[in-house]
Amino acid sequence: MVFPLYDDNPFKWPTPPYVTWSLIAINVAVFALQSAVGPADSDLIERAGALIPAAFTAGAPSASVLPAPLTLVTSMFLHANFMHIFGNMIFLWVFGDDIEEAIGPWRFLGFYFACGIVGGLAFVLTDPQSTTALIGASGAVAGVIAAYLLYRPCAKVTMLYGIIPLRLRAFWLIGGWAIYQFVEVASRVQDGVAYMVHVGGLIAGSILFVVMRPPGIQLLECTPAAALPAASKVKPPH
Repeated sequence: MVFPLYDDNPFKWPTPPYVTWSLIAINVAVFALQSAVGPADSDLIERAGALIPAAFTAGAPSASVLPAPLTLVTSMFLHANFMHIFGNMIFLWVFGDDIEEAIGPWRFLGFYFACGIVGGLAFVLTDPQSTTALIGASGAVAGVIAAYLLYRPCAKVTMLYGIIPLRLRAFWLIGGWAIYQFVEVASRVQDGVAYMVHVGGLIAGSILFVVMRPPGIQLLECTPAAALPAASKVKPPH
């Protein structure tokens, strides 16, 4: 397992990444609720909010409780176990603040949900008749990861590979992770991980960040911020 711990671009005061923090807090609160109730009630919560491809197919049997389009959003706040939510939230914690700072909080919120929705739709299109329930913020987080790769590919990220601490450029960590997702989709591996959601989120994040970034936010910038000319240091909208 690979987990990022922190990068070289901490959030800037006096405007911390409130949207990133709020998304993490909501996900943790929902997971705490799932964990606090009994197994039967936890299953009921998952069935109510999970994304089920068959629910989008007319006449297909489905156990969905909420309208299918709504589950594209609700499923993003449900997680199966501690490692599931921890993996998603640690990536969002490390990389989300940078993207929120770059494009502004409201754009970031829209960006996050759009990536998650595209990831969910990619899952639906893979097998529209499936009754497999999808939960997790993986699609949205994958979009954030893709945006970070486009924004700060040379930033150094401290990570854990198992129990071994490593310090790598973002393009090694994120690029390797992204390639792995595409390989797993191509190999059609069946290990319980929705790799197509990750791929959908990666593609959406790559396109949306290019489109949504405000003027002055450069792509693939590898020059240290201190070395940039003053004209290039444009404060993004908040």
